[in-house]
Amino acid sequence: YLGTGFPRDSQPFLPYKFPGSSSSKFTAKSFAFSLFFYPSSLLLLLSSVMDNCLNLSDGKLYVKGVPLLSEVPLNVTLKTFSSICQSLNAPPAILRRVQSMSNKGGFFGFKKEDSSDRLINSLGKFSDRDFLSIFRFKTWWSTQWVGRSGSDLQMETQWVLLDVPETKSYVIIIPIVQGKFRSALHPGSDGHVWICVESGSTQAVASSFDAIAYVHVSENPYNLMKEAYSALRVHLNTFRLLEEKSVAPLVDKFGWCTWDSFYLTVEPAGVWLGVKEFSDGGVSPRFLIIDDGWQSFNLDSDKLHEDAKNCVLCGSQMTARLHRLDEGEKFRSYEGGSLLGPNPPRFDPKKPKMLISKASELEHAEKARDKAIKSVGITTLAPQVFRLETQVEKLREELDMMLLGEQDRRGCDNGSCKSENSGLKAFTKDLRTNFKGLDDIYVWHAVAGAWSGVRPGATHLDAKVVPCIVSPGLGGTMEDLAADKTVEDGIGLVHPDQAEDFYDSMHSYLSEVGITGVKVDVIQTLEYVGEEYGGRVELAKAYYKGLSKSLSKNFKGNGLISSMQHCNDFFLLGTEQISMGRVGDDFWFQDPNGDPMGAYWLQGVHMIHCAYNSMWMGQFIQPDWDMFQSDHLCAKFHAGSRAICGGPIYVSDHLGGHDFDLLKKLVFPDGSIPRCRAFALPTRDCLFKNPLFDSKSILKMWNFNKYGGVIGAFNCQGAGWDTIEQRFKGYPQCYKPMSGSIHVKDIEWDQNMEATEMGEAEEYAVYQNQAEKIFTVTPESDATQITIQPSAFEIFSIVPVKKLGEAAKFAPIGLTNMFNSGGAIHSLEYKEASVKVTVKGGGSFLAYSSVSPKECYLGGAPVKFEWSVDGKLTLNLPWIEEAGGAIDVGVQF
Repeated sequence: YLGTGFPRDSQPFLPYKFPGSSSSKFTAKSFAFSLFFYPSSLLLLLSSVMDNCLNLSDGKLYVKGVPLLSEVPLNVTLKTFSSICQSLNAPPAILRRVQSMSNKGGFFGFKKEDSSDRLINSLGKFSDRDFLSIFRFKTWWSTQWVGRSGSDLQMETQWVLLDVPETKSYVIIIPIVQGKFRSALHPGSDGHVWICVESGSTQAVASSFDAIAYVHVSENPYNLMKEAYSALRVHLNTFRLLEEKSVAPLVDKFGWCTWDSFYLTVEPAGVWLGVKEFSDGGVSPRFLIIDDGWQSFNLDSDKLHEDAKNCVLCGSQMTARLHRLDEGEKFRSYEGGSLLGPNPPRFDPKKPKMLISKASELEHAEKARDKAIKSVGITTLAPQVFRLETQVEKLREELDMMLLGEQDRRGCDNGSCKSENSGLKAFTKDLRTNFKGLDDIYVWHAVAGAWSGVRPGATHLDAKVVPCIVSPGLGGTMEDLAADKTVEDGIGLVHPDQAEDFYDSMHSYLSEVGITGVKVDVIQTLEYVGEEYGGRVELAKAYYKGLSKSLSKNFKGNGLISSMQHCNDFFLLGTEQISMGRVGDDFWFQDPNGDPMGAYWLQGVHMIHCAYNSMWMGQFIQPDWDMFQSDHLCAKFHAGSRAICGGPIYVSDHLGGHDFDLLKKLVFPDGSIPRCRAFALPTRDCLFKNPLFDSKSILKMWNFNKYGGVIGAFNCQGAGWDTIEQRFKGYPQCYKPMSGSIHVKDIEWDQNMEATEMGEAEEYAVYQNQAEKIFTVTPESDATQITIQPSAFEIFSIVPVKKLGEAAKFAPIGLTNMFNSGGAIHSLEYKEASVKVTVKGGGSFLAYSSVSPKECYLGGAPVKFEWSVDGKLTLNLPWIEEAGGAIDVGVQF
């Protein structure tokens, strides 16, 4: 019993069978054996006798003695972590971490009399208690929601975090998967929290569960997320944490996505011109994403092996299916070297916008016609309907004529243009030949191949059109074109037994032709089509297994960006290998519902999605904040958030639509970025606030650089979720300046091992990037008051001050011409009366210096500097290409 804390006459080990022993009887020999060879088993044993922080009795859930839920039904159970989880299949460090705090968590279960494929049960009620939650507002996307009662929750809630100030702690309830079922939280009446458990198939039924939701308590909300999802990683063993996986190299780079520039009209000449524009503008993309439109897809009404014609806007391809697994005719017909020579194929850079404009006009006319038909309620012979139908036909003819010339420039089918020096392989080779820094080229595809899957009979795969069944839980979500179109004609689903062959067939070919990764989209469609395949959990397992194997084989294990996947099905079942994914809805440059102010307020909504989703998604994947357009009305607002988000930075600019001055505040000339070392998260005082439409809160996010912290303050007010209309809409009364405060303690320094020491500094230099102010504070200083204009921001670089000798105090801020100034500092070395700072990037280097230095050096040579009494020490740094942009800055006192 040495070191266990148990008295000699206690018998805590007797019920436990030791590894390597045939008996559960305690002996010194068995104890020593277990301690030495199975330390994780010993921790599991010890955890079983620690005091549990959670207790269910008399219809109440208690947390450290404080009642959290009341009126818990008699059919609900709470079981300890150690009684449910016996898995030891995790890395030792994670296993020890989980087992050392297993007394802080437990599992909800319940039992019903009748079996069903969908069951709903109350977990109890709460009221007058702040909560933060994440709920699905579309099939594929989730966002933040706050409230005070169980009835304030939204449908399809993925987790709820409760504030328990009575014990200075926080509690999270996470609906999870068990067997063939997954779960979500729903609002109930009178403060009740309901759990909805469903399989997605009438063939998969059950009546009882002993671990369908996980509850965990912790004193720190950020630790809470790590602890809870680490516990689930050990319990489920169906995913791996981000810390266990490698992330694709593009995370440190700048890129361009073709989507908003072309939509479905994407073709080689346009892609080439786009990359060239960035390169000529001094911001070279290091990765390229060729988005939707490059594949071989068609409609069921088209000839079996003929690409669909005249597809321009998103929506026209959503009922299409793949008829082959390689590139479409537009890319198949590319001839190697044709864009490298003196007479490249003609391409009008204005044409994509003209096509998109005409297609948008047609789409609006079709919507007006359909609305008229619905309102009139009679045949198309009605005068109003007839007029609109005539307009639609006229616009369609005009669009067809515009597209006719595009088709005439091509002219191969059935692979007749394929050769060693043609198609996608030749195109990727030419791109890399001409644009030397282009490291990665990704392409888009849907989880089922195309939006509506694979066309039966068109490939070697066993594909079948499966009707879509939408869960009733999604009834409270937003109207969505993508969901409506996908459900319309069903999914051409490759049989799950062939999922591995399916993905490998696509990916092995792509890898051979120079593609280094894929963006896999529309992932959550799998939940629609599980009826014939044992349910959504079983189908997801098969598909994610195939996808993971292909990722490992063909794209170095990490060349994948997941998208449209904001559901616990994916995160708990699909992230064993996948290590990067979108954490927000699409970048919307305007409101699809027509609100002219949507171009402004939708941008704040996007930031809220990304910041709060990162709290849980960041446990599984590297958060990706998606692209934006550098010439958008709120481009600077977006750029500020991307600068500190900690993920890759990429844009979806139109041809000719670039703000290079703005991009150069984010990107170095070589296409790398000054990335933060973690992913941005909301500050603790924002967790239970509504920074979208409470008319008082600013979104604040914290992150780390190598030698300092960073806080971003963003005024996102002006829009939000409407629970009645079930959509995001503008709240113009909230679109106004907001005041708040920042403090050095807003940064959670203890969340990063390397930053912990920085959090113990006696003094800090603070630099406001937008206001261009520098000042010093201590941990005991009053908070700094700020006022942020609508759709605006401020970034605070916070760096520990170092005392040098008798009088000098110093703190390197970084490059002030970059939004994330401190991200430019690569190394820092202090000596008794001197400092050496290695900085990447050119521009204005700023440091805080309490006194004027005797001398400053660049690369060892003396250089001019400026110093002012407020402590600003500035030097101008050149970009030296040969050195990769890095240069040593020396300061002598």
